[in-house]
Amino acid sequence: MAYPDAAWERAMTIQEVMLKALSGELHWFRAAEILGWSPRTLRRWRERYEVYGYSGLVDKRLHRPSLRRAPPGQVEHVLRLYRERYVGFNVRHFHEIARREHRVTVSYSFTKQALQIAGLVKKHQARGRHRRRREPRACFGELLHLDGSPHEWLALVSEWRTTLITVVDDATKALLYAQLWEQETTRAVMSALAHVLRTEGLPMALYTDRAGWAFHTPKARGPVDKTRLTQVGRALRRLGIEHIPAYSPQARGRSERMNRTLQGRLVNELRVAGIATIAAANAYLRDVYVPRHNATFRRAPRDPATAFVPLGAVDLDTILCQEAERVIAPDNTVTVDTHALQIERQPGRRTCAGLRVLVRQHLDGTITITRPPAVRLGHFTADGQLLTAKRLPTRADRTIDRPGCPRNRDRQGARGVVSPPVIR
Repeated sequence: MAYPDAAWERAMTIQEVMLKALSGELHWFRAAEILGWSPRTLRRWRERYEVYGYSGLVDKRLHRPSLRRAPPGQVEHVLRLYRERYVGFNVRHFHEIARREHRVTVSYSFTKQALQIAGLVKKHQARGRHRRRREPRACFGELLHLDGSPHEWLALVSEWRTTLITVVDDATKALLYAQLWEQETTRAVMSALAHVLRTEGLPMALYTDRAGWAFHTPKARGPVDKTRLTQVGRALRRLGIEHIPAYSPQARGRSERMNRTLQGRLVNELRVAGIATIAAANAYLRDVYVPRHNATFRRAPRDPATAFVPLGAVDLDTILCQEAERVIAPDNTVTVDTHALQIERQPGRRTCAGLRVLVRQHLDGTITITRPPAVRLGHFTADGQLLTAKRLPTRADRTIDRPGCPRNRDRQGARGVVSPPVIR
């Protein structure tokens, strides 16, 4: 009767330990501990060894196939499915899709073992002991993680690294925002914040790394300077959101794990769907992936109360923007990104030269110039074209509107109707 090599190797180990116990080198309780048996089990195997010798130490069960074994046809179907369509997927992701879309019934552990034996998936060493995790926040919206991950997200377009901006809730692991951008810029980050604020409300705190758009760091790897705010820092302060910097990758463990999950799942899903553009990928993220991801990974918070505060009458367009103070030039222009923005003549002023104004570049690409507290001097496109212009009153309008003017009294009728001007 032929037994697998593993059965004979196990028998050799049992014999070696048992001989040491018979010779008195080991106590029988110590021998049972080494073999992982109870003392009663060791006594039964000792009796088998005394009756049958070395062959009695072979586990007869290893020769009989399991009654719960999977049919060979189903195993072949799983391997062919992975090899022909889902190569590169991690086992957990592949198993979910195979059960949902291809009616595969085998367990995750069997699928993983079959793929590893076939050489389609590599075996990874077991992870070592890790430090204790920080407990998640109790309420939904109490802390959000914002991060950008540059990666080859579009596998069908070789060597094109785009950046995925994500916003994750700490309490529920919910993916509140996920969009691809060409780079991790201030505009990309503010667009992510605008989406979350408009859909959920104002969170209590935001946790980010120390990128240039987030904080000013005078010394590399040193503490941030919270007195010099970036554009994002200014917007968060005006909204009353606490901005927390991370000083190590380990401190951003939840963001890093989310990025690994997305890199293992999203890249393959976009490839299988045949997506090769950022616009199509963002539509897939919004309509398909994010709802499915949250249905799989989202969990209930410890406290059912939400920490999000309704946005109310907050004007996000004047907060989530790039804001700078400028002085109007003598020719009544303000230069923004090499474009000269021509300010129209304002009522009651001969010129606007020398005025200090606020120039805001909004998320939709338009530019507004305002004079504190809230007087808008112009609204322009990104290339400097005027969008809205106010009609300036003419000399006749100013004369008619001036109260107490003798000419006005002459030109008004009994009912207060202004008569046409008399040409002299």
